[in-house]
Amino acid sequence: MKMKNLLKTSIMAIAVVAASGAANAETPVIGKQHPTITNRLMTPEVLWSFGRVGGVQISPDKTKVLYSVSYYSITENKGNSELFVMNTDGSDKKQITKTATREAAAKWMKDGQHIAFLSSETGSMQLWTMKADGSERKQITDVKDGINDFALSPDETKLLFVADVKYGESTVDKYPDLPKSSGIIVTDLMYKHWDEWTKTVPHPFVADIKEGKIANIIDILNGEPYESPMKPFGGIEQLAWSPDGKTVAYTCRKKTGKEYALSTNSDIYFYTLSTGKTENKTQGMMGYDQNPTFSPDGKWLAWESMERDGYEADKNRLFVMNLQTGEKTDLSANFDQNSGSLIWTPDSKSIYFVSCWHAVTQIYRADIASKKIVQITKGDHDYSFVAPIKDKLIGVKHSLSKPDEIYAINPKTGVETEISFENKEILSQLDMGKVEERWITTTDNKQMLTWVVYPPNFDKNKKYPTLLFCEGGPQSTVSQFWSYRWNLQLMAANGYIVVAPNRRGLPSFGKEWLEQISGDYGGQNMKDYFSAIDALAKEPYVNKDKLGCVGASYGGFSVYWLAGHHEKRFKAFLAHDGMFNLPQQYLETEEMWFVNWDLGGAYWDKANAIAQRSYANSPHLFVDKWDTPILVIHGEKDYRILASQGMAAFNAAILRGVPAEMLIFPDENHWVLQPQNGILWQRTFYSWLDKWLK
Repeated sequence: MKMKNLLKTSIMAIAVVAASGAANAETPVIGKQHPTITNRLMTPEVLWSFGRVGGVQISPDKTKVLYSVSYYSITENKGNSELFVMNTDGSDKKQITKTATREAAAKWMKDGQHIAFLSSETGSMQLWTMKADGSERKQITDVKDGINDFALSPDETKLLFVADVKYGESTVDKYPDLPKSSGIIVTDLMYKHWDEWTKTVPHPFVADIKEGKIANIIDILNGEPYESPMKPFGGIEQLAWSPDGKTVAYTCRKKTGKEYALSTNSDIYFYTLSTGKTENKTQGMMGYDQNPTFSPDGKWLAWESMERDGYEADKNRLFVMNLQTGEKTDLSANFDQNSGSLIWTPDSKSIYFVSCWHAVTQIYRADIASKKIVQITKGDHDYSFVAPIKDKLIGVKHSLSKPDEIYAINPKTGVETEISFENKEILSQLDMGKVEERWITTTDNKQMLTWVVYPPNFDKNKKYPTLLFCEGGPQSTVSQFWSYRWNLQLMAANGYIVVAPNRRGLPSFGKEWLEQISGDYGGQNMKDYFSAIDALAKEPYVNKDKLGCVGASYGGFSVYWLAGHHEKRFKAFLAHDGMFNLPQQYLETEEMWFVNWDLGGAYWDKANAIAQRSYANSPHLFVDKWDTPILVIHGEKDYRILASQGMAAFNAAILRGVPAEMLIFPDENHWVLQPQNGILWQRTFYSWLDKWLK
């Protein structure tokens, strides 16, 4: 339901690439796409042609950048990732892999001449090494069922890797004579998570590297039924080596079942290799504590920390710990913003990080001694990664009009220079719509930032159908995001003006604005939506008789709710993976901390005024007022908001005599990750809107 940052979508999209697995000699290599665009307008097919940049790593001598690019084939219905190396000024760019199998999680080795990476060449993801030019590939691991991610120790004599281990007792364990039974016996909560039945959990392992192979493998969580990294989105960033290679820091929520479902209280643990002892370094800190990173001199630990248990959208604080004294300091105590993607400066005196304010994400630097935080970059964009190199920074950013690319940044002036240009060829053939920042007055006289995206070649003398975009989360910023499904420029290219408000409950506008939504799902944030669309409907170029409303997740809930309250403002609705029946949602979802915090508690708690207000605003209670065509989309592998929610909404519309259509994906989760399903999603999306708004 919640998407804290854009990386989460990227992580889930990688699943499609991973699905390609091993390949035989006849398997085509999926590489860079070269679409020819004659009308300069984006299409779904063009959107899937962009190369997706990620996995940026800086060489030990700070002169080269290693990165991956994922490419997708609509025909093959899958993706592939390849590795590239270039100088930090963008020169001497080389593709160092070109295979039908996936290469991922690549990292420089300390000599700067070799690269360690994961490959599915032998059927499962294993650790390999190669020279920095792509030659002399050598397989290092042969772990059963493969490994998920890894980090070499500083001296490269040991390997820290993540692999899945069996969780709980299976049906076959209990009844060996029924090996073909598909039944799953459930005795506690968290039996499903995101898009899978909970049959395994990831564990961190440490092994010696000897003569190009691994030996003496130790499961750091041996015998413990816990996750590290934490599902569904955690990766190697939740684990870290100390600079002396003697300690592994790892993130873990040491809870299972009902207790796990009710809590977000994770901690940072230190595992000492010489003794096998584990110590909780954040004992008593009650929210999410995750993503530890040691300072280069080994004297400090930095990590991201939330204060309150059960609140997944709490402020993401920047904490440091003096490892000699144990003293913990919140460097962001006077900084009313989130902090993420932490990375130390080489002198161990400062930390670079990214943070969103007023719906744009910039690079910042926090100094340990002074606790001063300085903003480095400016502009309408979102940075998702930063790393210091000598006299400049390397960063990754995107915007509403451009996918991720790599930039070199002057840390003193913030001046940026693009160096990757992965998608220059495609972008040069496209006209993007103008993106306008508007501040709209809400019903309680506050100012709300709203992005307005106009169609390419916009003519103010014409009237355009217009879409209200409802954000998910619910506490997920409408920033300068680039999406491969909910792409606002694609909506604009189809002839729509797009209105995307940062309504109540979204980050980057301060704590009060963020937290107002909890327990008030049908309240002020819905009034904010009306304020935004009503303000734009007054413009002479907006066709107020052709307004549509679209959204996913909490945005889907918003669509369902607005369908019963819009007073004929809209002529078409579209809801993807939305909550329709809140009492049912309370008992269907898996992460109970979410519904307890956001809805206020259980629907049967009649003395709980906040909960009762939430359930009184359940969209299913207002179906009698539905009178506008609605398209429902849902994935049957969505275990956060079950497909029954979408089916119920569709059935209600049909029974009410409201024109309705439903698109169901039996093999998709809370997103749509497969290329041909993505194309079908887009075609259905625009076919429905065009039918009622054009």
